[in-house]
Amino acid sequence: MAKKTGKAYAFFDCKASKQSIEELLPHIRESVKTPNALELSLMEDIGTLTGDSQLLKIAEEAKDAGIKYVMEATYPDATNHQTADEVASVLNQAYQSQLYERGEQFRGEVVYKEKGSYMFRE
Repeated sequence: MAKKTGKAYAFFDCKASKQSIEELLPHIRESVKTPNALELSLMEDIGTLTGDSQLLKIAEEAKDAGIKYVMEATYPDATNHQTADEVASVLNQAYQSQLYERGEQFRGEVVYKEKGSYMFRE
């Protein structure tokens, strides 16, 4: 039986540079105690995202809304929903960090595929 790998995507806006986010990510992950197996890939150009047409449509809408970043998360031996929960924890902690100015509004969504279609994590 093939091992299942969870996958989720976080679309979010942040004024910080990609380098700043990447430098802070290990500390953020440590704070929220994300599993070591969780892999995060940060992309500044949403247009570079690959996937099915449904995901690319969500990406296009995010880009049109001025969303700057997408983070792809993969998590071996987990469901897509569990992966979405982990990446949401990372985003929540990032918002509490120096990446965001105090009082700055957070704009972002976490999406994952369930039963063939993408769901926005509540």
